[in-house]
Amino acid sequence: MTQDKVDMYIMTNQKFLPPEKIAFVKQKLMDADEAKFASVSTVEYKDPTTILLISIFLGGLGIDRFMLGDTGMGILKLLTAGVCGILSIIDWFTIQKKARELNYNNLMLVL
Repeated sequence: MTQDKVDMYIMTNQKFLPPEKIAFVKQKLMDADEAKFASVSTVEYKDPTTILLISIFLGGLGIDRFMLGDTGMGILKLLTAGVCGILSIIDWFTIQKKARELNYNNLMLVL
């Protein structure tokens, strides 16, 4: 893969990935061939900022967790109103990292 393509991909998608893993992703992309790079560009990412806003406004209903595919915690938050709001407040501070980790894991499945 060419350096320009990899740099463009990283610049475009770095907000969706954990900052501490950007260098590793960049190296994996450099080692990938054209076919893998084409499949990498089809990976859909969850926007951490959007997930945070949903967590703030609808987190008590567990919608943020449902969007991340964490159905068990989504049902728990739905049935207990975010465990009386405590889990909802915790999610306000951790949900963006969870979204970035989910995006990273989805990317690693392709690479």
